[in-house]
Amino acid sequence: MRLLKEPSRRIRFLTRHQARTLLRELPPHLRDMATFTLATGLRAANVTGLSWEQLDLARKLAWIHPDQAKARKAIAVPLNDTALQVLREQRGKHPLQVFTYEGQPIKQVSTAAWYKALKRAGVEDFRWHDLRHTWASWHVQGGTPLFALQELAGWETEKMVRRYAHLAAEHLAIYARNTESHGTIAAQPPDFHGTARLQLVGK
Repeated sequence: MRLLKEPSRRIRFLTRHQARTLLRELPPHLRDMATFTLATGLRAANVTGLSWEQLDLARKLAWIHPDQAKARKAIAVPLNDTALQVLREQRGKHPLQVFTYEGQPIKQVSTAAWYKALKRAGVEDFRWHDLRHTWASWHVQGGTPLFALQELAGWETEKMVRRYAHLAAEHLAIYARNTESHGTIAAQPPDFHGTARLQLVGK
């Protein structure tokens, strides 16, 4: 029996305006974690399980141990200014874990508060994991090379990062002009017989 090919799922990501709107609607503990995810691209389990011993704020670096990574390989996580600011605001809340709620480590992010915030923000068809897709999409749109994004995300194969390739087509613009190598085809208004004409406009 021939199996039908399963359709690829569309990459769901937020615009920066949508992300800011969502963050405003989230309660503080989820807002901090969502902001950190948008800044680092870490998976939910790596954010909820993040401990202070995995951080070196002086070097602006975090790391995910092999047993915590999906690909079972250690991941180095450079921390930008947004991520560092979030981490500094967590200091003193818990001796071991970074993200907590009422003094206790957070275990779950897809809570009722998350879904209520999505509704208030007018964001539909969006999962917590799509914050990671948003981070990757912003990187590609900002010019991060795919090979660098693959390493930042900790993806083992190139196939994973190629999902975002369509978001960065600037390097193909020069080739798009090849169809105009002998002049631009400009549409002209219909002549008096009502027939549309095409004219080659020389370079």
